[in-house]
Amino acid sequence: MLAAPKSSPIRRKAGRPLPRPAASPKIAKPWSLRSSGNLRILELDDFKKLPWLIHGFSTAPGGVSLLDGQRVLNLSFTDWDPRENVLANRKKFQAALGAQKFPLINLKQIHSAVIWPFASAPKEPCKGDASLTKIPGLLLGVQTADCVPILIVDPKKRAVAAIHAGWRGTLARILEKTVGELVANYNSNSSDLLAAIGPCIGPCCYEVGAELVIQFTSQFADAANYFDEPRSGEEPNPLQWLNMRPPGHQPPPENVHLDLPKANRSQLLAAGLRRENIFSSGLCTACHPSLFFSYRKQGSRSGRLLSAIGIKK
Repeated sequence: MLAAPKSSPIRRKAGRPLPRPAASPKIAKPWSLRSSGNLRILELDDFKKLPWLIHGFSTAPGGVSLLDGQRVLNLSFTDWDPRENVLANRKKFQAALGAQKFPLINLKQIHSAVIWPFASAPKEPCKGDASLTKIPGLLLGVQTADCVPILIVDPKKRAVAAIHAGWRGTLARILEKTVGELVANYNSNSSDLLAAIGPCIGPCCYEVGAELVIQFTSQFADAANYFDEPRSGEEPNPLQWLNMRPPGHQPPPENVHLDLPKANRSQLLAAGLRRENIFSSGLCTACHPSLFFSYRKQGSRSGRLLSAIGIKK
């Protein structure tokens, strides 16, 4: 992922729309934006080389939902958007993918490491954060608005997976475990797998509490590389004796910035994927609200993106 300059999160006053930049981000190879009607779908060139594969990462413009005076493609049921709008948006998105007749398998995402293999579409949504299948005609999807969406393909076994990884799922090793499930269920070889890490909040904008440094370093040997400053707030502080504040009465530690794409890329490598088979979009959802939804920037009135993958019949 390309390094991005650090920036402070933009604060928005309640009831006021978020200012949107005029220019869209530059999309670098092997990624591309494909237009379908008034929709724009982010795709990975290496996935497009597989004629039996359907995939796409949605973007914000072009739907029927109305947000801050603009028509957007919100793909999740929210309090601010009528249900019929979301269903119409999903229909448009699936048509743009060429999967309009496929059942869409969305999970009730719970920031977990729960993984579901599917041989058919479930009657009710399952609770979890990753799904996999090798059955043609099913469309797997994950919804995000800053968390990391990852799509995985086994080009030899013709199996696919969709993963939602926030910091909790990343800490629980959901991506590494999903690779293990592909191996266990479909006899995949991890070195054959291709992985696409889609748009998500970048280290430039993802400010978190310093306590996460402790949690990640307790689980990952290279966790110091995930943070701009690997400090937990529990380091010795000689200044407390200079400012006459007793222990326990110090100001809380400053926040740090977490690189979730880098953390998940590390899990893919640990799971046996080859470095050249991992593709990160390098696109920050918080930096580009003209193209993506970001809960950090837009709050509760943010829409949701959908990252989807399936096998043609």
